[in-house]
Amino acid sequence: MVESNISDPLTECLDRLTTAVFSPFELLSSRGLGEKLLELVLQGEPEGPPWLVSGFKTLTATLKRYDTSQARVVIFGGGTGLSTIVGGDSRSLSWVEHPFHGLKEIFPRTQAIVCTTDDGGSTGELLRDFPLIGLGDIRHVLLSSVQKSRLKADYKVSENEASQIGVALFSLFNYRFTKTPSSLSDLLSRGGINLQGLPPPLISGIMVLLQRLFSDRRLSKALNRPHCLGNLLILSAIYARVEGEPIEVSPNAIRDGLHDITSLIGVPADAVLPCACTPSVLKMRYANGVVVTGESKVATAHRGVPVEQVMVDYVRPDPRILPEVLDAIRQADIILYAPGSLYTSIVPVMQTPGLAQAVRENDRAMKLLVANLWVQAGETDLATDDSGRRYYVSDLITAYHQNIPGGVQGLFGKILLLAMQEIPGNIIQSYAVEGKTPIYLDRVKVWNMGFSPIEASIFSRQGLLDRKVRHDPVAFATAIKVLWAVNGYLDQKEGQGELALSPAAEVEVEVRSTADVPCQRYGRILETLGQLSVRDYEQVGDIVWRHPDIPVSHLQYLHGVTIVDQAEWKRDQYWDNLYSFYDPSDSTIKICRDLVGRKQQFEVAFLAALGQSLLGNFALSKEVQPLLHGGEILGKVYHLILRPLAQRRCFFSEQELFQYLLLARMRQSVHDPYHFTRVVNGDEGFTPPGLLMGLTYAWYLDNRFSSYVEYKMGIARAEFSDPVFEHAKHQSRRRGLIDFFREVVFQQNGVQKLLDVSSCGSACDRGMEIRQ
Repeated sequence: MVESNISDPLTECLDRLTTAVFSPFELLSSRGLGEKLLELVLQGEPEGPPWLVSGFKTLTATLKRYDTSQARVVIFGGGTGLSTIVGGDSRSLSWVEHPFHGLKEIFPRTQAIVCTTDDGGSTGELLRDFPLIGLGDIRHVLLSSVQKSRLKADYKVSENEASQIGVALFSLFNYRFTKTPSSLSDLLSRGGINLQGLPPPLISGIMVLLQRLFSDRRLSKALNRPHCLGNLLILSAIYARVEGEPIEVSPNAIRDGLHDITSLIGVPADAVLPCACTPSVLKMRYANGVVVTGESKVATAHRGVPVEQVMVDYVRPDPRILPEVLDAIRQADIILYAPGSLYTSIVPVMQTPGLAQAVRENDRAMKLLVANLWVQAGETDLATDDSGRRYYVSDLITAYHQNIPGGVQGLFGKILLLAMQEIPGNIIQSYAVEGKTPIYLDRVKVWNMGFSPIEASIFSRQGLLDRKVRHDPVAFATAIKVLWAVNGYLDQKEGQGELALSPAAEVEVEVRSTADVPCQRYGRILETLGQLSVRDYEQVGDIVWRHPDIPVSHLQYLHGVTIVDQAEWKRDQYWDNLYSFYDPSDSTIKICRDLVGRKQQFEVAFLAALGQSLLGNFALSKEVQPLLHGGEILGKVYHLILRPLAQRRCFFSEQELFQYLLLARMRQSVHDPYHFTRVVNGDEGFTPPGLLMGLTYAWYLDNRFSSYVEYKMGIARAEFSDPVFEHAKHQSRRRGLIDFFREVVFQQNGVQKLLDVSSCGSACDRGMEIRQ
């Protein structure tokens, strides 16, 4: 247990300097006492008469001497933001110059609790084949957590030799290959990886992990996909603890595998822990009603509307959490939230059952949120109350409050920000040219919300020379040290306001209706497509895999995919220039050969036709007739006759089909419920129901895939104040169509409530089971 109370000499220094009639602190330009102390330590003592500033030397020296070796730190996050704070961005080549700096150096008892919803890149490839959590962020933070003192103690090496180990680990963990290696020597040779000169026990341990990739038949399939070698090292360590081919890898295997890795590379045991050991996927609901699934898709989605809710979808109703995670939170003296993606980093971690409540129950710890630097496209670029205004720190807090079980009450009190006013304007302007703008501090509002904002020069000065703005690991760790040293004093002197936030939203966690983990879903996709007449079913399988919102059941109305030569393309393009369609006569998707080899165009064509296939053979007949009046053609009438229910093959029930056709602006006859019509004025066109189904299907999965539907759906996010009722009808219909696709087509409903308070107990109970 580490006392946060400051020592007597430090108290005397602070009291003497703050009780003077004219406080020497007035020489420092920063606002609050915490900011002044950080300015003093990070930027040096101010100029002034010796009799006035002499106390600063003693204060600075006392703060720098403050012992943090036994302070327990827990930091939540994922990806680059977390790794940079812990020990530098271990994917950057510059990391090898200072591999042992950062939070881990000043606070050697730091434990990172890492997000596991990553599903992109090499991690996404692993998820196709193995029933695992996302390993990418874990790999990133593991390398950043390597400690020089551990390497020196474990391998009896010098400082220079420890640095050489860091360089070798950097090459090993970051090597990416795209071509299947023929052997281990081939892998090392093509990666330029040289382990010679490293301590023999380290070489031996690494070689065991690498050799298992080639000798263990369960793992050899990973070598057939493009991968980051660091991920495969973790995979090998975990699977050394796994028997057979389980449906889900046990928490014990994950924990023990990570222990084997950390003990090998100079990382303290449990310094890097997954927030949960159950596979999960991230879902994001936008204000227009669209739900996007998958962290990699969320990161590239630009829906043009604010994010309304973030959800984590676990593959089992009782997500497994390591007891070490909850123990670390209970024992922490300092709890930090790393900068990074708002919705794909901190929120998924804090939606892990029991974690938020465990943080609240630790009322001894100093709790601090590190604010992000930049507005993030698709996430923090739009504020929920006004999509056109700037994004502020108060918006960041509100977003956390609305998406974390129980809100932000008790999760953090201080907010640390990089002092953007110290960044040269020309550098900020260069970011603006790239479309990046800062997240602005609305200090008074944040203070009135009950939080203490603290700005400090925690940026990398070397980065500024490269015209980059990023957090400096050493400056950040120093800032945390100073704030920890004076934590009790600051609370006593400055206090903190009462939280003034609206009631927290009731956060939901969705549990899948099937027990499929991602690799099982991928297997079912390939199995289903393998039974169809598809020339390259793996290519089509990749498309379906990349869109986790597509149920495998959507493939049940297909008999195949046929590529048609341009010369043989006979389809009437009266309604569109989309060179694909679903042919109900033989239940196949027809795609024009011209699209083969054009990846995105082929993907759009396939998805649009797949959406059309859900209607099956719904139409008995379709006909366009002229609309005559007084011998003059005023327009045309589109007639659709539905096939009788007994003869119909269709994804939708009869009522769902009727509902869709009405949303597609078809009119149902009062005399014959199977007869639908649509009147079209003059020479104008319209989108028939089948084509609309296909285009909206593709748009819902990725709005870049259909500019036509994106334009039409723009009305759903408009606000009308004029008395034209037709606008409201259009808006209601568009939103109704989105609701239909969310709830009926993609079946994104049936969420299960997750009450964080009660789940903490169950999580602790499960932790005891895992420990035993």
